[in-house]
Amino acid sequence: MKKQKTKIIATVGPSCSNKEVLQSLINAGVDCFRVNLSHGSMEEKEEFFDLVKKARTSSGDRPAILADLSGPKIRVDGLKKTLDLAEGDSIKISNEEEGEGVIPVSDVVRFQSVNPGAKILINDGLISLTVKKHVSDRTLICEAVIPGKVENRKGVNFPGIDLDVPPLTKQDELDLKLSLEKGADWVALSFVRSATDYDLVRTKVEEQGYNTPIMAKIEKWEAVKNLDSIINTFDAVMVARGDLGVELPLERVPLIQKEVITKASQASKPVIIATQILDSMTERPVPTRAEVSDIANAILDGADALMVTGETAAGKYPRKVIKVLNSVIQETESAIDYEEFYIEPEHENINTSKAISHAACSVAEDQGIKVLVTMTHSGSTARMAARYRPDAQIIAMTPKEEICRQLSIVWGVSSVLVDRYTSSNEIPDIANIVLKKKKLLNVGDKYVITGGVPVGVAGTTNFLSVIEVE
Repeated sequence: MKKQKTKIIATVGPSCSNKEVLQSLINAGVDCFRVNLSHGSMEEKEEFFDLVKKARTSSGDRPAILADLSGPKIRVDGLKKTLDLAEGDSIKISNEEEGEGVIPVSDVVRFQSVNPGAKILINDGLISLTVKKHVSDRTLICEAVIPGKVENRKGVNFPGIDLDVPPLTKQDELDLKLSLEKGADWVALSFVRSATDYDLVRTKVEEQGYNTPIMAKIEKWEAVKNLDSIINTFDAVMVARGDLGVELPLERVPLIQKEVITKASQASKPVIIATQILDSMTERPVPTRAEVSDIANAILDGADALMVTGETAAGKYPRKVIKVLNSVIQETESAIDYEEFYIEPEHENINTSKAISHAACSVAEDQGIKVLVTMTHSGSTARMAARYRPDAQIIAMTPKEEICRQLSIVWGVSSVLVDRYTSSNEIPDIANIVLKKKKLLNVGDKYVITGGVPVGVAGTTNFLSVIEVE
């Protein structure tokens, strides 16, 4: 079983579009594959899902899949020819007007209110405009501050402007349906602005007969403003540093990243760090020192998983990327003092399940026990144990394949599929058999075990025991 606690998510794409390369990435350390639904035809997207499902983990199961919805990315849309802006030029941003002196943008967006001094950033901030007049909910008059050539289909960001944008586009709805039918284990929602975005997607998922967990991508200034409610509502969060670094001053991104990790960990929600993890390795076989330091700091901050995007999807060295990432994780985690790394609970907000999970980690630490078994049907027991970041290896035993895969992105958790059980009396025998079979413990070794009674009811973690392997 994998000993590294920080997980790896890799994006599939042309550079790993065959079974052999994909399998080599799993062998190098990938725990989950991301299918980026922003690109490709429906047929191409379907092929990537099918490709991932053909690969196998060390346990013989297929790897976990994260379906990443494109979301309402606002772009320059319908510009007939490149527009060369000079500093001080007056220009309109609109989706109701056309012609000379207008930069047309995606039709779905409406401008609700404009804060004083609000800027509009085009092509990741290479071009910057200042809003001078809020003409209507579909038109703004602006002045060019950082000039440049405006091209069609380039992204547009609106920090400081309250937008009315639907959480899902029509294409997202088609992609969501495909993802669920193809067995996606997680769905990531792009450009989340508030906790209410969750309700729409959850309804769509349930209407199609699924209960797939939903991840919020933190990449808009509104998401940072509503961070607490988003973390409490969504099932996981991702710090998508690309658009976040355009929406907000770059110097704020590291502090926001730390804040998201801390708050998500306290809420027992997985947190993923993404964008430019090993960006230089898209073209070269070795990383920069800054990239390695960035990875190490994310691990030390307590991120559940690190996600590479173009590095594996379109880069020249996908397997080397994963080997480097795995190597940095191993080296960094070997230096962690888990007594200091350990997260104490917030006592004013601790229920029975959290208290039992915390106690299980404490007992393992106090007695020097290296294995903590969680019996779980929903994954919540394992996630609650992981939130405290214990030194002990967390083994989640579950009778549900989809829960095994969902837990593959959770810090420190190794999942094992076990036979269905209906009584708590069966639990010690099941755990003993698995631990001996996996050679995790020898006869006479102790392990901590926790779970919920009655069996099969989510969120009822209420028992704790120390057992000796017979």
